Amino acid sequence: MRLMKGLDVLKKPLILYSLLFASFVYADDLGDILSDNKSLLFEYQMQSNALESQKLSQSWINPVVVSYRKSYSTQFKDRSDIRDNYSVQIDQPIFRSGGIYYGIRYADVLGRANAIEIRLQKRQMIGDAVSILFNLSKNTLEQKKMKYLIKNDEIDIHQKRDSYDSGILDSSFLNQAILKKSQDEASLLELELRVLEMKQRFSLLSDKNPSKLTLPKLKLLPQDVYRSENLALQKDRLRAEQADYNTHVTMAKYLPTVSVTGQYINGDLNPLFLNPNLKESYYNYGISISMALDIDTLNDIELSKIEKLKTAVQVLDTKDQIEEEYVWIDNSLKILDKKILLAQKDAKIYQNLLILTQNLVEAGEKTSLDTDIMQNSITIRKLDQKIYKIDKQIQLLKLYIRVENVL
Repeated sequence: MRLMKGLDVLKKPLILYSLLFASFVYADDLGDILSDNKSLLFEYQMQSNALESQKLSQSWINPVVVSYRKSYSTQFKDRSDIRDNYSVQIDQPIFRSGGIYYGIRYADVLGRANAIEIRLQKRQMIGDAVSILFNLSKNTLEQKKMKYLIKNDEIDIHQKRDSYDSGILDSSFLNQAILKKSQDEASLLELELRVLEMKQRFSLLSDKNPSKLTLPKLKLLPQDVYRSENLALQKDRLRAEQADYNTHVTMAKYLPTVSVTGQYINGDLNPLFLNPNLKESYYNYGISISMALDIDTLNDIELSKIEKLKTAVQVLDTKDQIEEEYVWIDNSLKILDKKILLAQKDAKIYQNLLILTQNLVEAGEKTSLDTDIMQNSITIRKLDQKIYKIDKQIQLLKLYIRVENVL
């Protein structure tokens, strides 16, 4: 019995994790939505960043200088002086008061921070493309809604014209109804124009057919997941770590540096200095200690410390922004839920009015046009519910594009 209870306890978090993972994976289905060219550009940026990071981490290693020289001289009367000289020379720091270690760490953190920034840019572009897909779907619903509104406008004009012809209504009421239909028709044209604009914007981001792509079904991320996986926060933390290492690197520039020097020379001897004790091939080597004395030393170090403090404060500020973003989107989702609930209540009211109107039509007190108005109103409020649900997805997308492992 205890074993079964223990398994039941374990099942709950596993089920929750599976649901979250399933929603993340489903959201990631559109991760390859970008065009091949856009994806290649980001791939090349990542490769370039990796190479730049590696290059910077090895910048403390000085190059080995290999030289060859062949000289001709006619100074001597009896013969020409022709000499070949080869040399290999190194001048390599082996100790920089910790500057080498911190320089390598700085390069590593800089590379990781830049990589996250590139991924964040890519995710933002993916988010823009997915947002267009959501808005295209929303636009389709809005066009359907507008067409039903225009149908109601036409019925309203017809009824008011009859009342105007009978002398029951003033002409201003008929004019308002006609103006309302004209405004709704203009709005429908604006929606059609917006579709063209969105498709053009989408084509700049993706080479896929937007009508053949399935939209993800996003759910509200847990707040701790949004916080821990937030790319902007990860980037700022690495920038702070980078600034910390840079402070040590800056200080090390003005502390003692120990270098080893070595040179291998193989060359013809100068005939003016012929000596049996001289060798054509020989080595020079040694060790040197140097220290920079710069009038701007303190200012440079102080500037690096201020940068370190600034990046640390930026991390705190980003944390606050993340919390505010999550709360704001969570509240906006709650408001949209209320709008959906309100549309559902309205649809039920119109449904009851439809039944009443149908009864009045049978009794000869209303016309079929009144029934059409009620039916159209029900459809409009049902379309509103779908529009609000897409609005929720658009809001959730703002969270998804800022976190890792989704979209």
